[in-house]
Amino acid sequence: MKEFQITENEAGQRFDKYLAKLLRNAPKSFFYKMLRKKNITLNGRKATGNEKLNTGDQIRLFLSDETFSKFSQQEQTARAVTDLDIIYEDTDILLINKPAGMLSQPDDTKEPSMVEYLIGYLLQNGSLTEENLRTFHPSVCNRLDKNTSGVIAAGKSLAGLQELSTLFHDRTVHKDYLCIVKGKLTRSRHIRGYLHKDANLNKVSVSPTKEKDAQPIETQYTPICNNEHATLLKVRLITGRTHQIRAHLASEGHPLAGDAKYGSQEFNRYFRDHYGLKHQLLHAYRLTFPELEGKLHNLSEKHFEAVLPVQFQHILKEEHLEECSYENLE
Repeated sequence: MKEFQITENEAGQRFDKYLAKLLRNAPKSFFYKMLRKKNITLNGRKATGNEKLNTGDQIRLFLSDETFSKFSQQEQTARAVTDLDIIYEDTDILLINKPAGMLSQPDDTKEPSMVEYLIGYLLQNGSLTEENLRTFHPSVCNRLDKNTSGVIAAGKSLAGLQELSTLFHDRTVHKDYLCIVKGKLTRSRHIRGYLHKDANLNKVSVSPTKEKDAQPIETQYTPICNNEHATLLKVRLITGRTHQIRAHLASEGHPLAGDAKYGSQEFNRYFRDHYGLKHQLLHAYRLTFPELEGKLHNLSEKHFEAVLPVQFQHILKEEHLEECSYENLE
């Protein structure tokens, strides 16, 4: 007999969803049959699988060691270790300042991403155990391009992950970015367009009118400081599509410094030759949360900021883009 107690990380999900993670190699028909025969019980009673699990619930599996081992065998969960720049942490969520060059989520390259580093961090500090990983995997809730730095939000508990994901899906979290773009901009704008994604090229295009399979996009920007050839912008995403800021601003004639995919070769060459810049200067510097209740009530109407990378700060200083009033950052 195997016995498990539901932790806070696992509470809130349906019993059958939990069993599908615990017995990941078993067909669903197997654990439904075991439920009917009371070979799997919830708090000592027969269950259907539709029950919502609560912290402290007791689950018993009257299965042979051989059967349990066969159906519960886990693949090794990928994890990696690095020093993370933690902006905020509580029992349910983490806000992390992601450096440029780090993937947000795993991809086909098998290169460690923020997800693997998150798991490694939580295992190291004891917030997560190997046993927890049987039924819950912490993850990030927003995606930044590999070469975009800034705030990444992650769920440490199931409830935190679910509530954070809902906020991002419903676009009730405000996301503000800082970037350096080509040209001297002096007024704020709210721009709209339609974005079409070419999955094969991992590239998007923006047009002013709707085309087949194109999605509507909206971007707000406010100039913070400028010189004769570049402007520091604050950008707020109204929609959040793939490469939206990079492609949308480029379509307006103001590509980002260092953006090899959507940028200006001449503009990029200047920043590469003067500063060794090898990626776009785009930083997700602030998340602002709406009024909240429940698990995330501590975040209600608060904002959190990620410090600019050292290279970004250096370029601002050398280009005299740090000397203007920063009132527009508020």
